[in-house]
Formats: sequence, structure tokens, C-alpha cells
Amino acid sequence: MKMLMRADTHYSIVVSGSDYEKPKYTFSQILAAVAVSMGSMIIGFSSAYTSPALVKMENSTRISISEEEASWVGGLMPLAALAGGILGGPLVDYIGRRKTILMTAIPFFIGWMLIATAKIVHLVLAGRAICGVCVGIGSLAFPVYLGETIQPEVRGTLGLFPTAIGNIGILICYVAGKYLDWFELAYLGSALPIPFLLLMFMIPETPRWYISRGRTEEARKALQWLRGANTKIDNEMRDIALCDAEVKNDSSFKDILSMKYMKAIFICLGLMLFQQLSGINAVIFYTAKIFQMSGSSVDKHLSTIIVGLVNFISTFLATALIDRTGRKILLYISSVTMTVTLIVLGTFLYIRDNLHVDVSKLGWLPLTSIMVYLLGFSLAFGPIPWLMMGEILPAKIRGGAASICTAFNWLCTFIVTKTFYNILVAIGPAGTFWLFGCICFVGLFFVVVCVPETRGKSLEQIENKMTGRKARSRRMSSIVNIKPLPSGC
Repeated sequence: MKMLMRADTHYSIVVSGSDYEKPKYTFSQILAAVAVSMGSMIIGFSSAYTSPALVKMENSTRISISEEEASWVGGLMPLAALAGGILGGPLVDYIGRRKTILMTAIPFFIGWMLIATAKIVHLVLAGRAICGVCVGIGSLAFPVYLGETIQPEVRGTLGLFPTAIGNIGILICYVAGKYLDWFELAYLGSALPIPFLLLMFMIPETPRWYISRGRTEEARKALQWLRGANTKIDNEMRDIALCDAEVKNDSSFKDILSMKYMKAIFICLGLMLFQQLSGINAVIFYTAKIFQMSGSSVDKHLSTIIVGLVNFISTFLATALIDRTGRKILLYISSVTMTVTLIVLGTFLYIRDNLHVDVSKLGWLPLTSIMVYLLGFSLAFGPIPWLMMGEILPAKIRGGAASICTAFNWLCTFIVTKTFYNILVAIGPAGTFWLFGCICFVGLFFVVVCVPETRGKSLEQIENKMTGRKARSRRMSSIVNIKPLPSGC
């Protein structure tokens, strides 16, 4: 059963060169963004779970867990997410974006219940694996859905909702983890899929997917719901249909390897690579242990809560800026911030451990460095790779290519989280953070040379630019002013 909420929002709009009114956004689009983003809350909670839970598992009388098994509790989820990313590509193309997202809710619940009721570590691992597959599918499907439903003028802002609400999931996990035992925290995780499932029933499939299946009338209804009941959608329907006509032939793996599509795929893979090799998931998965290792003067559980709070707030800063400053400027700031803070943290650890200098007066520095690092990451390199995956991948290969990019992202996540302790042993804490800092610095040059600006451009315009294809149609309107009508109108 599918329920569509009526959402009429009144705006006064001055339109140039167009014969119809077009709102900048409607409540419908916000609802769609929030519904999809509730899945990201579960992903954020799943990613952060090991930080408070592993410390308590190792001291638990309810379950016995070795250090190697503990590393698999952290590392298995991204490994399973890799499989989910591969599975998600065909699913979003064949059964639709919305149904793919919907089908993750119940397995999420089952996975968390397995963890919550576990008396042996194998059930914890099974639950983490199930959640991991859903994380991989969701990571792929969320940006594809939002990229195809939200208007260009606000696609950056609303497209960051998954990251913003995902960071709420991280914050909830950190705060609850201070007070709850590991299995009680898992029960809390099992409750999160319920509102996610209910909200997903309220929104439609994407018009582009309906058009690709020849279901024009359903596409029109979905687009009308998204744009508002009083909005004329003929021009946008025509643009979607024209784009679909050019990619009507069934895509194959050979199409994904076509040279005209390789540029877009290369950029997405590059952004995913530098996102994960910045060390972010090592920091998120093992926040408490990092503070314990660094000798921070701040309580490790309080530190994780502060980190989660900074991560949460900084994403809303990115949401406010992304459609004003553009993607590339924020990526520049993000790269430089992460590079500097990781080098500073590594230098602190080197002076303390190798030069044996008393740094007790600088006990605040590890927390401050990680806070600023997370601020920089959440500003751009956290959300923008996923946002741009939904923007720059051409329609013909979007499902398959997004599957490859998502699987690659989670492969990098698995490598970083599983090898983090090995790297610490091999080159020491200082060398580990210096290594991540150098990778962030290389990422800055990648952004400068390779990444295009997509702010304010329709998916058709972006695709034409990425593939070198001449535009067959142009949108007839440009919004030059928009403001709410007085409430009495």
C-alpha cells in the first residue's frame, strides 16, 4: 500500500522567460528528503555503534569476546556493505528506487534484534552482517532517489539531509552509549527502522524510474506530488522523457566501461577513495579508544558525545552553504582543514611518545584536533561524494555505476577500519595520523583538477557536460526571485 500526502505550499514567484510557475521547493520534497534520510540515521547509528559498544563488550559478563573478534565486529559491517552496494545497483534499476529503500527496513530490524539478544559473538557478527548489507544498499539508493526527485535549485541543500540526519544517528548512539550497555544500545537500534518504514510509505517512486518503465501517468502523478498541486510540470516531464529516450536501450556492463562514461565514474571513485582514506571511519568506529590512546584529559565517553555533536552541527553548516558557495569551494576548505588537524594531532603524539616531552598541559589538543577535523570532513568530504554520485552519473548507467562506486566506498571503509590497529602498530599513532593527513592533501589536488561544479544545474545539463553530448533541450525558466506569500493570501 502506498500513501501520498497532499502538500500544497503557496509562493509568490517572479519567473523569467517561462509560461508557468515553478516553486523553488515544496513541503513534499522536504518530506521525501526526510523520509529517505531516516534510513541514513540507521546507517549513522550502525557506524557509531562499535565505539561505545566494544569497550563494554570486552568487560561484559553476558558475552565473551576476544580482541580479534572485536575487530571483526567493527570490520564486518563495511565488508557486508560492500556486498550490499553490489546488490543495490540492479535492485534500484529493476524494482525501483523507493522499493529498494523500503526493503531494507525489516532486515535492519532483524539485524539489530540478533545483536541485542546475542549470548555468543557469532550472533553479533550475523546481526552486523545483515545490517551491513542494508547499509550498502541504502548508501547507494538514497542519493539516487534524492538526485532524481529534488529540483536543481535546492538539490544541494536537501541532498545533504541524509548526511545531516545520519549524523543525528551517530550522536544518538554516542549519547545513549554513555548510559546503556551494548545489548540495550542494540535494542535502541532496532527501534529506528519503524519511523523509517512509516515515512517511506508516504512518498512516491521517482518520476524518472517510472518514465524508464513506460509508466508515464504514474510518473506525472509522482512529479505533480513532488512539485506541488498547482505547479505546471509539462516542461519538466518533457525534459525527463527526452533524456530517457536517449538512454532507452538497455545498458550493459560494456556501457559502463564506455569511454564517454569513464570520466564521471572516475570522479565518483576518486571522491569515495579520498573520503575513506582520510581515516574518517577509523575515527568514528574507534573514537573512544583513540581518546584513550591519546591520553586526552577529557573523559573518553564525554569526548565521543562532543565529537558526535560537532559532527551533527557541522553538517547543517554545510547544508546552509552548499547551494550558495558550490561544491568545489567547500571541498577545498574540507581538504585543507583535515590535512592541518591530522598533522597537528600526529605531531602532538610524536612529541609525547618519541621525544618524551610532558604534554599534560595540552591534554585538550586531541579532542580539539578531532573536533575541527570532523568539522572539516562533515562540511564537504562527508556528504558531497554521495551527493555528486546522484548528480554526475549518467542516467543510462546510474544504477550499475552507483553500485560500483558504493561497493568501492565500503571496500575502502573495510580496509581502513580492519587495518587501523595494524597501521598503528606498524608506524605508530603519529605516523598513522600523518599518513591520513598526507592523503587528504593529495585529495585537495584531485578536487582542483578533476571535480566539476554542479551547483544549480539540472541532471540533464550535468550529463551533457560529463559526456560531451550537445543539449537537446533546455529548461525554459530561470527563477530570479521567490518569497512566501503573506499568510492571508
